[in-house]
Amino acid sequence: MKFLPLPEAETSLVILPIILENQKLGVFAAEFLYREELDLKEKKLFISIVAALIAQTFKIENAVSEERRKLTDENSHLRQELKEKYDFSQIIGNSNPMRQVYNQVSQVARSNATVLLRGESGTGKEMIAHALHYNSLRSKQAFIKINCAALPETLIESELFGYEKGAFTGADKRKKGRFELADGGTLFLDEIGDLPTQTQIKLLRVLQEKEFERLGGTETVKINVRLITATNKNLEEEISKGNFREDLFYRLNVFTIFLPPLRERKSDILFLAEHFLKKYERIHGKSVRRISTPAIDMLTAYHYPGNVRELENAIERAIIVCDENVIHGHHLPPTLQTAEVSDTVMKLTLSSAVAAFESDLIQDTLKTTNGNCAQAAILLDTTERIINYKISKYEINPKRFRR
Repeated sequence: MKFLPLPEAETSLVILPIILENQKLGVFAAEFLYREELDLKEKKLFISIVAALIAQTFKIENAVSEERRKLTDENSHLRQELKEKYDFSQIIGNSNPMRQVYNQVSQVARSNATVLLRGESGTGKEMIAHALHYNSLRSKQAFIKINCAALPETLIESELFGYEKGAFTGADKRKKGRFELADGGTLFLDEIGDLPTQTQIKLLRVLQEKEFERLGGTETVKINVRLITATNKNLEEEISKGNFREDLFYRLNVFTIFLPPLRERKSDILFLAEHFLKKYERIHGKSVRRISTPAIDMLTAYHYPGNVRELENAIERAIIVCDENVIHGHHLPPTLQTAEVSDTVMKLTLSSAVAAFESDLIQDTLKTTNGNCAQAAILLDTTERIINYKISKYEINPKRFRR
């Protein structure tokens, strides 16, 4: 600290460096009127306190700036991860029905058109909705979703459009609805076919005018939202029954994408199964290398009323119960192992269970040896004669496993 008396103006100038973590940030200077009763020690104490406060202010500002930078970087990283996760290349399947879906998604993704996704439950409508958003011009904005069937009729309107303070009992403050939260981005309304009739009227107005009022309020809120809807219902039938407004249907039906059920894209089952195998192998900390040929036959023969979601659950269950590095038929859910779902249940005996296990094991070994019976016999610690006998007994074709 420097103390410079200035006798001509009867003042004194006190200069003190501002130091933070042994680094000089600058200096702080104060000019005092000369007083006998105010000695140098008091001036030094005052200037030291002020300089310390300035240094702490710099420290807090640096910490806030660093935290803000970290949050910005983390936000950008998460958005990039989401964009990669829902990139078109991450959607599994190369069957003709799915190729048509890819083409439609590519055509409409970068527009602002309203999209209606139709298909059975479990076909992947939500994944397509994510892909549409994260490959659109609004990908850096919010993606808000709501399941219309999951909320009671008394809550759906307040969730969509928000409410003002005092709008109803328990509304102690204003709350923004999903439309406001999605402003500038995308709003995904799943199970739109279950939307109550009264709410359909208000939704129609939002689509037409791009504005609405919160529940219990008079202020008009203008929004800029891209709407994506999905349903597993036949909306034409719902219109004829009076459960869905025809004018709303035409507003939503700008660009429709039909998602095929899994039974119509059998060639994708193996690709999906392998994808879920890698996913849940990592989640559950297992080392499962592959799915045996008989298990694949079971997977492809099943008709999947629950579609892709049911297949995913079946693979996760198989990985949980599997205690080796290959998923066999007996690891799959009972509905895939028997004909219960088709009303052709077979009575399982000890001999038939042993035969099924032997057939499964031989086919899996033949797959490992590329159809070589001699090598399969060695791996199974038996003779080639016995292997050939079993192959003939169970009507196994070794050529099927040759590459």
